[in-house]
Amino acid sequence: MITSPSSRIDKYEQSGLWEGLTLHDLLAVQAEKNPTVLAVVDPLNRMDLVGSESLRLTFSELNQASINFAAHLLNNGVNCGDKIVVQLPNIVELVVTYMAVSKIGAIISPIPIQYGTHEVAHITATLNANAYISLDQLKGESFAENLIPALADGMSVFTFGENLSVDVYRSDLANTAVETYRSLNPITANHISTICWTSGTTGTPKGVPRSHNMWVTVGRNCIEAGNYQAGDRLLNPFPLVNMASVGSFLYPFVLLGCTLVLHHPFDPVVFLQQIQVEEIAFTIVPPAMLNQLAKNETMWNQFNFDSLRSIGSGSAPLAPWMIEQFDNVYQKKIVNFYGSNEGINLFSRPEDIYDPEIRASMFPRFGSAGNNWSSSASKTIQTKIIDIETGDDITEAGVAGELVVKGPTIFDGYFGMDNVDVFTEDGFFLTGDLVEICGDEDQFYRIAGRSKDIINRGGMKLSPSEIDVLLEGLPGTVEAAVCAYPDDNLGERICACVVPSSSSDAPTLAQVVNYLQSKGIAKIKLPERLELFDALPRNPLGKVQRFMLQEKVSES
Repeated sequence: MITSPSSRIDKYEQSGLWEGLTLHDLLAVQAEKNPTVLAVVDPLNRMDLVGSESLRLTFSELNQASINFAAHLLNNGVNCGDKIVVQLPNIVELVVTYMAVSKIGAIISPIPIQYGTHEVAHITATLNANAYISLDQLKGESFAENLIPALADGMSVFTFGENLSVDVYRSDLANTAVETYRSLNPITANHISTICWTSGTTGTPKGVPRSHNMWVTVGRNCIEAGNYQAGDRLLNPFPLVNMASVGSFLYPFVLLGCTLVLHHPFDPVVFLQQIQVEEIAFTIVPPAMLNQLAKNETMWNQFNFDSLRSIGSGSAPLAPWMIEQFDNVYQKKIVNFYGSNEGINLFSRPEDIYDPEIRASMFPRFGSAGNNWSSSASKTIQTKIIDIETGDDITEAGVAGELVVKGPTIFDGYFGMDNVDVFTEDGFFLTGDLVEICGDEDQFYRIAGRSKDIINRGGMKLSPSEIDVLLEGLPGTVEAAVCAYPDDNLGERICACVVPSSSSDAPTLAQVVNYLQSKGIAKIKLPERLELFDALPRNPLGKVQRFMLQEKVSES
């Protein structure tokens, strides 16, 4: 399956932005070059998670294990071009599966372990999937057998556990079978390697096909952003199902010969232990966790983080005070990532932006007219802002519009859709994100929110994410966010959705308003309603599902 037209392939291959490298070939290179180097490491809590001992595979072992599994898939009817839905936690088997599926030229469609029959049925039906790979049990309970009723008739099912396990021993039969199959079914870097899924914050998830070439370009950019070095140990705490993990960890670790250490589910204490024990050089941490660590020096100082150079974060605006704490007190630099499954690939790193205030909420205007940055990544993307109603280009600072992007990191369109409203006439992807130009020399973008998230209060369009960031420091709360609720006079007003630290001492609306006023926020952005929650609704990737907040608030 190739989605890119020949003109696009020729353009990026000739420019060198598409390198012609596949995931399985990158692994083969490392297996030859660094056979005894540790490649992939299981979570510390694997026994509790799946009931078996943790695995630590070298590049040679990982390569052989993926060959053996690839042969097993071939022997059971899986072929080049088949679409395989994979539902596994962050364990070694998931990495083996990525490599095995790549070796036979099939397409892996990874989905979060949290998805149930509803999501699995939708995704497998949308893809017309040929196979499903999962595991027998999770946390001591049956897993795959509960999802199998959601699968279409005729799909092949493979489950790791009692009858299927990682096999690292050389098998001449398996090696010959895979080599022969590859020779008869050649795979290029332009073939689709993955179909990941949008997070579904605005409705039904959409499939995002991406080729090896697209992923390698993203991987190179992430290597630059995090300053990865050959031989580094990288800790991945995010589900290996989307841009944040596939782009930041899976492709980079085989590009550079790094060690990929896995973590699942997110557990702060186990996570911090892994950074210390595995001598991690780079990892990614959700903004809320970074805020907690920044506030708790006692917890931070319980561990030795000498090996850690920098930390990535993203998916929501970062708090400047948090970045300042890590930069100046903990001596660990924060890299702010702005990415998406479709291929948005911007980042604010300390080498480009030292000021925490700027790095927290602004991104270099990579690939925009008149802006030149030293990073190689800035040459892999074109960006601009357009008016969400007229489509006209916006070039003045302080005016919010939709960010549109173009380049070798961007996909060709959603799976099975007509994609009429996905790209501009000149080929830019419509991100749905509202940004504005800012900075002393108009050299930055500031995210203003999602176009579908934006709150329209009496004609004034307000960014909920801006208020969310301010609410992160609200005393007496665990987490907080805002959403719109309907109003007959103004159209929409703002509701603060708060999870209090203690039910007996929850903040009042007046306290929330006073706190925001102390931050100098405009009066029009102040909440006029407060709703208390036990927890904010989040998708499997940790993002607040604002549309669900709006539904709950509108119903109450």
